[in-house]
Amino acid sequence: MHAIRRSDNDTRPRRRFRIIGAALAIMIGVAGAQAAAPGDHADAASTATPQHKIRHHWYEFGVASWYGHFFQGKTTASGEPFNEDALTCAHRTLPLGSLLRVTNLRNHRSVVVRVNDRGPVPQDRVIDLSHAAANMLGFGQKGLAPVKVELIGPRSEVAQLNASAEPSADETAAR
Repeated sequence: MHAIRRSDNDTRPRRRFRIIGAALAIMIGVAGAQAAAPGDHADAASTATPQHKIRHHWYEFGVASWYGHFFQGKTTASGEPFNEDALTCAHRTLPLGSLLRVTNLRNHRSVVVRVNDRGPVPQDRVIDLSHAAANMLGFGQKGLAPVKVELIGPRSEVAQLNASAEPSADETAAR
């Protein structure tokens, strides 16, 4: 029997693949670590360039529900009466007055709502919307929908949501 002898040329391609694979794994790992922890880099960047304000985009995925007529007129956590026809919502942790873009993941409809209440009561829900907001998203009859909730900003950063369609007395006089 003859022993099979490998030459050095046979093992070189394997070594190259191992080295290339290891380098690729390191690059992916470093890129993943940077993407997974953006907050770690925000402090360093903000101290190096104080004129630039770094903002992080907050969002969450989950199930939305709606509440309506039974709560009509009852006081919300913000102190205002609940109005099922307004574009408002209840969220457990976001500051009252925050503006959110809620997107129905089934039909991709979006609506901007203002947080004026706390909740939702069921733990498996991320947000409770007013009946009007749920109707605009297309799940007013179903009751539940998978959604993406995005923080737009505090109330002062976005145009007023509940602008009246009727012109004011000043606007009418100016015409």
